[in-house]
Amino acid sequence: MKEGSSILLSEERQKIPVWARKKRVIVIAGPTASGKTHLSLKLAQAIGGEIISADSCQVYRGMNIGTAKASFEDRTLITHHLIDICDLSETFNVAEFYKAAQETIKEIILRDNVPIIVGGSGFYIHALLYGPPSGPPSMPEIRQQLDRQMHDLGVEVLYERLQMLDPDYAATISEFDRHKIIRALEIIAISDKRVSDFPKSTELQEQNYDFRSWFIYYPRERLYSRIELRCDDMIRQGFLDEVRELDKSGLRQNSSASQAIGYRQALAWLDSPQTSQDLAIFQTQFKKASRQYAKRQFTWFRKEPLFRWLNIEEFDPERLKELILQDFEQSY
Repeated sequence: MKEGSSILLSEERQKIPVWARKKRVIVIAGPTASGKTHLSLKLAQAIGGEIISADSCQVYRGMNIGTAKASFEDRTLITHHLIDICDLSETFNVAEFYKAAQETIKEIILRDNVPIIVGGSGFYIHALLYGPPSGPPSMPEIRQQLDRQMHDLGVEVLYERLQMLDPDYAATISEFDRHKIIRALEIIAISDKRVSDFPKSTELQEQNYDFRSWFIYYPRERLYSRIELRCDDMIRQGFLDEVRELDKSGLRQNSSASQAIGYRQALAWLDSPQTSQDLAIFQTQFKKASRQYAKRQFTWFRKEPLFRWLNIEEFDPERLKELILQDFEQSY
């Protein structure tokens, strides 16, 4: 190529907005039971995509039915990442997710494929877009002390302590989220500052990606019906047997995994006499917790300005896929 032509191409490239030159990454979020997995598989097949799970529990081996992991057949058809990468004896947090997801995105792009982030964890997805939350690094001795207190005193006592020390942050998390409660109390002990005193990132990190972000959903009444049907289906698939086996492998010792939706309720059922009435209580609590989680997902993503919302009832599956693909391809 002649030198003049090279200069011309460089000048023309400078006229293209920076965001248009960045590699695009698709992000599919949505409440539980909204069909994210099915849509992501269709998108991946259409554009040569690889799927990155943004789920805090799909990383654990054995947590299959209750986390609604893509089937083995689907994972054979389309490459999936950040699934089955940890044992229950290991911890996995948002900072580790951020690092692993960033490395995986780079690898996928080097293969000239398209990264597709899929999940309902607003906390994880926010970290990917804006950077991991700030705060001091963990100190093993303090963490161990808090773990012992959690075991001896119970989650309610430590949550009440957090409410007194940092009511603003406590109001943003579940009173059953052992991992976040312990981490918040650890941050307070180490830094003598409240979690709510640390600024939350609100600006996109400077990185070589243009995130095309979508939130897919059903209207509330329809979604709740789908959630209840999915809970029933999980139980029929053997969810309680799955939790029984995981309990033998140390599920209760993992403060994050043991509090996941469904797993916490199933562990309580295991501790009961397991009568038909106990089973009915488990089913009711499982469905209620799942609906409440979906409600929190709606609340979280309403505050995420990058996401465009798509009501699934207004589009057939093929049209939904086309809309996202058209957006992805329009600036290339």
